[in-house]
Amino acid sequence: MSFASFGLHPRIADGVAACGFVSPTPIQTGSIPPALQGRDVLGLAQTGTGKTAAFALPILHRLSRGPRGRVRALVVAPTRELTEQIHESFQALGRRTGLRSLTVYGGVGMSPQIRRLRAGVEIVVACPGRLLDHLGRGTCDLSAVEVVVLDEADRMFDMGFLPDVRRILDRLPRERQTLLFSATMPPELGHLAREMLREPVTVQVDPTAPAATVAHALYPVPPHRKTPLLQELLRRTEAGSILVFTRTKHRAKRLAEQLARAGHRAASLQGNLSQSRRQAALKGFRDGRFRILVATDIAARGIDVAGVSHVINYDMPDTVDAYTHRIGRTGRARRSGDAFTLATPEDAGMVRAIERALGAPLERRRVPGFDYAAGPAGAPSRPRTRSRSGPRAVGSRGR
Repeated sequence: MSFASFGLHPRIADGVAACGFVSPTPIQTGSIPPALQGRDVLGLAQTGTGKTAAFALPILHRLSRGPRGRVRALVVAPTRELTEQIHESFQALGRRTGLRSLTVYGGVGMSPQIRRLRAGVEIVVACPGRLLDHLGRGTCDLSAVEVVVLDEADRMFDMGFLPDVRRILDRLPRERQTLLFSATMPPELGHLAREMLREPVTVQVDPTAPAATVAHALYPVPPHRKTPLLQELLRRTEAGSILVFTRTKHRAKRLAEQLARAGHRAASLQGNLSQSRRQAALKGFRDGRFRILVATDIAARGIDVAGVSHVINYDMPDTVDAYTHRIGRTGRARRSGDAFTLATPEDAGMVRAIERALGAPLERRRVPGFDYAAGPAGAPSRPRTRSRSGPRAVGSRGR
C-alpha cells in the first residue's frame, strides 16, 4: 500500500513525498481512510508508530478546501515539546497548502501568541493550561473548529489534565470530528472516549507492546555504581544519538553535567529549564551538537529525532507504560534500536512486570572488565586494619 491510495490533495501528496514517506505504517493505514471520511477515530498504538501523520494528513486534506483565517482544527497535547513536534509535522506535510499552524503553551509570553491568533491561523496545537488561559481572556476563538485531536491522551490523564480537557471540549462546537490517539487506555480515559467519540472507528496496533524494532537488555548493577557503568556503556557505544532517562529533573541536570565534565557532548532536558533552553537542548540533540540527551519522562514527550540508536534507562521507570513510551524514542520509523536498563536489586518487581508485558525475559548483560564490586566514590576500597603497634595518629609520619 502507498500514500497515493489515500487520494490526498495533490499539494499534500507533494508534502508527503518531500518528507520521504514511502508506505504508511499500520496506524496510518487504519486511521487515515476513516478520518478522511469524517469519522471519529480511536487510535491505540505505541510511541513511534507514525500517529502524528495519521491525524495530520486528514486534517490538512480537509482544511485545504474551505475558509482561511480562522481556527478550524485543534490538537491538544500534554507537553511543549510534543506540540512543537506536531507543529513541525504540519508545516512539513502542508508546506504547499498555505495553511498556518500555531503552538500555544506556557512558559513563554502570551503576546506573540495573541498576535498570531489575531492575524489568523487555521490549526492550533496547544497544551491544555495555556489554551484555557487564552479562552478565559477571549483571545482564542474555537467556534469554527471542525476537527479536534487529543494526542497522547493517556499521558494527559497521567498528568492530571483530564478536567482541563473536558473544559476545552465544552467550548467546541458539538458538530465536529474527534480523533483520540493513545498508547494505552486506562479506565478513566475510556469513560472520556465514550463521551466524546461518536461511533468511532477503533484502530489498535499492539497498544501495550513496545516496538518490535527495539532490542532490550538489562544491566544489573548496585545503586552506587550506576553512573560509572553508564559512562562505561557510553564509552563502548559508538553509533547514533543516545537518550538517557532519569526519574527526576534534578538528577537529569546533575547527570548531564557529570557526563559533560567527562568529555561527552551531553545536555539535559528537564522542567527547570526555560523554554528557550529546552528548545536549544532539543535542537542541539537533533542536529548532532549533543550526542547524549539526559531527560525526564515528561520533558521527553514529543522527542522525535531520527537516528536515536539507544535509549538508556538510568533510572527504572515507575510503570510498564512509561517503559513503553521511553523506549519508543528509538526503533522509530521501522529502524532498529537498543534499549538498555540499569537495574538495581530494588527494581526487581518492575523488571518482572516489564517481562510480562514483553512476553519474554529481558537479556541480562555484564560489561567485561567493569568493577561492579567497587565501593562508593570517596570510600576506601578495602577495610583499614590496625597495625600491631596500635593506631597511627592522623598526619603522623611514624618517626
